[in-house]
Amino acid sequence: MSIIDDIRNLDTNNVGGWPKPVKTLFAVLLIALIVLGGWWFLIRPQQEDLERLASKEVTLKADFAKKQSRVVNLPALRKQLEDMNEILRQMLRQLPSKTDMPDLLVDISQTALAAGIETELFEPGGEKILPEDFYAEKPIRLKMIGSYHQFGTFISGVASLPRVVILTLHDVSLKPAERSAGQPARPGNQLVLEGTVKTYRYVDDDEAAAISQAEAAKAAAAGGRKPPPPKAAPKPAGGK
Repeated sequence: MSIIDDIRNLDTNNVGGWPKPVKTLFAVLLIALIVLGGWWFLIRPQQEDLERLASKEVTLKADFAKKQSRVVNLPALRKQLEDMNEILRQMLRQLPSKTDMPDLLVDISQTALAAGIETELFEPGGEKILPEDFYAEKPIRLKMIGSYHQFGTFISGVASLPRVVILTLHDVSLKPAERSAGQPARPGNQLVLEGTVKTYRYVDDDEAAAISQAEAAKAAAAGGRKPPPPKAAPKPAGGK
């Protein structure tokens, strides 16, 4: 009789009377089921956690190595930052200061006149200074009439001024000049430049500190608090 026949003829009420091969088979199946269940419910989640932690370990090691390299290079980075700040201060000193602005506006207007440009409108507006910025912007509404060559001469002349002059265009249009009623005809190559340009000047440490103090006082007044005491302006490196 084969083991299959033994299984078919099993008496479930008399397990102890089963043939030995059948008992062995069921014991093996039971052990395999227990092992499989233990792996699925106990070992498999732990393996997944181990893989996740191993991946996290790799990320943490890479992050640690990056931060360690920064710490090692910190003195050199600080020196580089100081050098960049000094270069920035030198460049900022080339921008016009508050006292230079009136003369600068005259120079720009005179440069346009010297280029042969007809200036119908040159109207500087109020300055705009943000406490967190190191510069102030001044808009200029203008309307100029000239040729391409004259405008090119004007731009070249502005670039040649002793101070660094930055002009940015805002809502500026350039179109052929039209003849107005009662006015003589203009040459065919004449153009009208109309809109707003902005020029910029440097805001020094003292002025920036005063602006910050004024803003703090305004905010404190709005909140019913006393303004904080003014802070001393930082001194440039090198005693300059």
